[in-house]
Amino acid sequence: MRVLLLLLALLPPLATAQIYRWTDAEGRVHFGQRPAAGAEQVEVRPQIIERDEATRQREERSEKFFDARRQEQQADAAQVGKQRAQREKECRGLREELAVLQRGGRYFRTDAAGERVYYSESEIEKARQQLASRIRQRCD
Repeated sequence: MRVLLLLLALLPPLATAQIYRWTDAEGRVHFGQRPAAGAEQVEVRPQIIERDEATRQREERSEKFFDARRQEQQADAAQVGKQRAQREKECRGLREELAVLQRGGRYFRTDAAGERVYYSESEIEKARQQLASRIRQRCD
């Protein structure tokens, strides 16, 4: 709060800063905020720039172009984020499958007749290796 009050107290002198102009003994013109011997005060008015119609149209086109580019970048970032989330989900699933296989146990599939066909130890090891390979390719 004190800082705000201090800034408000200092603002009026800054807003009414005065500029002085003087010429030295060598004929060079100088400008400054403190008056020197023989200095005259210079009135400084803000410059107002009027834009013609062609300039305004060019600025509008540029603004539209940059808005479109910004939207493309946001869409690209969203797409990349979506792909990253899908890959993370896939990797989580692959790691969970591998963890289940590494815990051990008996695994089976159901054949056309509805009978259980148990996997051999070599088939389970092959599945582990395939999962580990997919994890290395997709997730690391």
